[in-house]
Amino acid sequence: MSEITEEKIVIVEEASSTSNVTNEKPAELIEHKHVENVEELSPELEEMIKTDPSKGLTTEEAKNRLEIFGRNELAEVKTNPFLKFLSYFTGAIAYLIELAGIFAAVVQDWLDFGVIVALLIVNAFIGFIEEARAENALDALKQTLALKAKVWRDGQFVEIDTAELVPGDVIGLRLGDIVPADARLLGLSVTGNETDAHLSIDQSALTGESLPVEKGKGATVYSSSIVKQGQMLAVVTKTGGDTFVGRAANLISITVEQGHFQKIVNAIGNFLILITVVLVGIIFIYQMVMFRGTTNGNFLVVIGKCLVLTIAAIPVGLPTVLSVTMAVGAKQLAAKKVIVKRLTAVEEMASVSVLCSDKTGTLTLNELTFDEPYLSGDYTKEDILLYSYLSAEPGANDPIESAVRTAAEESLEILKNRQNKHEIPGYKVTAFVPFNPTTKMTNATVVNLEDNTVFKVAKGAPQVIIKLVGGHDEAVHAVNSLAARGLRALGVARTTGDNDNYEMVGMISLLDPPRPDSGETIRRCNAYGVDVKMITGDQLIIAKEVAQRLGMNRVILDANHLVDPDKSEEEVTAHCKRADGFAQVIPEHKYRVVELLQKTGLLVGMTGDGVNDAPALKKANVGIAVHGCTDAARSAADIVLLAPGLSTIVDGIMTSRAIFQRMRSYSLYRITSTVHFLMFFFCIILAENWEMRTILLILITLLNDAATLVISVDNTKISQRPDKWRLGQLITLSIVLGIFLTAASFAHFYIAHFVFGIPKDPNDPDKRMETIMYLHISSCPHFVIFSTRLSGFFWENFPSPTFFIAVMGTQIFAMFISIYGLLTPAIGWAWGVSIIGVSLAYFVVLDLVKVIIFRYWSFEFTAKVCPTPARKQKLVARKEQKVFDEKVAHSVAKVRKVVLMSKVILAFRSLASKSKTIKA
Repeated sequence: MSEITEEKIVIVEEASSTSNVTNEKPAELIEHKHVENVEELSPELEEMIKTDPSKGLTTEEAKNRLEIFGRNELAEVKTNPFLKFLSYFTGAIAYLIELAGIFAAVVQDWLDFGVIVALLIVNAFIGFIEEARAENALDALKQTLALKAKVWRDGQFVEIDTAELVPGDVIGLRLGDIVPADARLLGLSVTGNETDAHLSIDQSALTGESLPVEKGKGATVYSSSIVKQGQMLAVVTKTGGDTFVGRAANLISITVEQGHFQKIVNAIGNFLILITVVLVGIIFIYQMVMFRGTTNGNFLVVIGKCLVLTIAAIPVGLPTVLSVTMAVGAKQLAAKKVIVKRLTAVEEMASVSVLCSDKTGTLTLNELTFDEPYLSGDYTKEDILLYSYLSAEPGANDPIESAVRTAAEESLEILKNRQNKHEIPGYKVTAFVPFNPTTKMTNATVVNLEDNTVFKVAKGAPQVIIKLVGGHDEAVHAVNSLAARGLRALGVARTTGDNDNYEMVGMISLLDPPRPDSGETIRRCNAYGVDVKMITGDQLIIAKEVAQRLGMNRVILDANHLVDPDKSEEEVTAHCKRADGFAQVIPEHKYRVVELLQKTGLLVGMTGDGVNDAPALKKANVGIAVHGCTDAARSAADIVLLAPGLSTIVDGIMTSRAIFQRMRSYSLYRITSTVHFLMFFFCIILAENWEMRTILLILITLLNDAATLVISVDNTKISQRPDKWRLGQLITLSIVLGIFLTAASFAHFYIAHFVFGIPKDPNDPDKRMETIMYLHISSCPHFVIFSTRLSGFFWENFPSPTFFIAVMGTQIFAMFISIYGLLTPAIGWAWGVSIIGVSLAYFVVLDLVKVIIFRYWSFEFTAKVCPTPARKQKLVARKEQKVFDEKVAHSVAKVRKVVLMSKVILAFRSLASKSKTIKA
């Protein structure tokens, strides 16, 4: 809220100051200082870097320091592919399936054993192959380092491997060099002479700053940044893992948390294991006691029967179906230029509610472009472009000069379609003085070929050009206004007449602009319930300007809010949630933002393209590397975008939510089936000692799981909000539906016996009861999947033809088996068609039950039904937060109204001023 209020005050002050320009004393430029995170060195290290710049370290000193600090390289962490493959056999469900496989081998049930092993291996291979393309993030970070470095050793300027650099080494940095280690600039040229020159450093891949940074004596240059201009000696301060890049690598290596999807599958598995072990354990004890001393009471016989129940009950195919569904989704995303490296990221992306996005190169183009200029007098935009071009250094490796020349060549007709790119039609540059740190401007002498008049054009720092023209209050206000918005300004002036007196042409404004699709992408993300936060290493005012242009709120905080010792962890977390972004951050700050948001229970997505983004990409639930990213970012990410910008993220969100719905649908169906199966057989075995043959139980499992594999291509209804598993709701609904299905199964059993006289005694020669119950247990729970596809009524979104045919096909097959008695006694057409018809009708009843539960289920409802102290406290906190959010929204609306009114007043005053000028 303080940020919004400050913004309102600035705008109002700006409006009043602009209207009273003529009455004020000579205006003064507001200097815009670059803010950089400065690290203090320990006294011991400070002493070690006091090296004689003309001689450097001796070979012996360097060798000793190499033993202390280690090589200037990043530690490698390799993952054994075999161990990686074995990791896919871990988890709650996997352990239960493996235990069942061991029991199957013990009782020599090789059919069951083969099915179990095959499903486990298929599931592991799907996950392993899909994720095999993931590269090692630390390897990619290592590639960003320079390979060779120029260094003073034993009084000689020699070239050595960067891995051999140590703190205290004096290195030479020149145009185009990759900085090999963190170093402090000495203010000495490579020849050893003192210099006031600065180095222009591109550290956008490290800090996210869109503009090159000017650094002079005493400043720190970071490993992996690039020298864009100048040359200077520097003394190495940090190497290897202690460097800026090294700390990023360390953050990546320690981020090995279990994924969200694995947690969900394990939670489902733990529930199913609990009820399976408890109920099957009771049955085992019951049968051991009941049939003690008989063949049926033999330990291996009882274990064999319990094994069959366990295999039929546990969702052997659950990991496989979910993996296939995600693999199909990954293929669909690849067609939209969204490459999935970690398969489970497909599911996790559907639940992402906060998207933290890097600014430079992600939301913006990461290239300086010409923005709307300030123009003096009667000069036009074409004039300032032309004069800027005339005074720009051809071929200079400077982003500002490049931006000026590109804008002029794209906008001015005289510069288009030239045969000779070195000539300017109608003009000739006879003399040119390039930019240097002392004058802070370029100067060109130009001949107008039409009338042979000669004039000079100067382009440079605003304060220099304003001084050159003898002062210009209006230009000063214009520069201050541009600086307040984070725009870089350059002054342009030219001489007129026969003298060397300059007059102001105007001020160029330069900005790294938002990508054309970024604003629309943010709006679409917001429409799908995903809050976008901008996190950048750039300056605060630049971040606010970009946020405004993207249509975001301007509540951008600087990184100090994240490490403020006067604030508690709860306060910092609250700021994180409410802020629209953070500026002036380093990798540790980005990592902390993601970590704080995750601690509130949110699933966080992170996008980025640079080395500075890699730790946060690794830490986030879903790390997204954008087009043109560095190898480090690509390797740390779970998803890689091949198309420029963020627009494909919306496609990814929609596709992942469709996949989530399919997975959730199958999970609900499978848990319901397991609950029904265990409850029915638990009760029927205890009550009637009735059992079903192993072959029929296995047939039900195989047919139904095989059919549900095609759920990966089923139609879905995409949610407008981030999806959540809501395990409490899922398990409660499964138990309720399981109870209804168990009731239906008992109804079938006893109606068949008491109404139609079908014998229920397992020793009776008439085995039709087994066939009747086989067809019912195969079809009735299976048709529930038509209901679990949606949270609403089943007719709101019909299944795809492929899915419908697959599900119905398996049950028609089961019906024909039952009608004609292929594996079990025949029951005829009447029974077969009736059972299928009743199962179809019953799923409509269960669909109504499901809708009612979904409609009334909420956290408030669960807190009332099961009022634990933790839930009561959480409910109170939620209500208080809701009231607070409403107050904040109301305050923000009021501030926006004031800001809008200020802008309207300013516009009217500007219009009135122009009218007076025209009349005069």
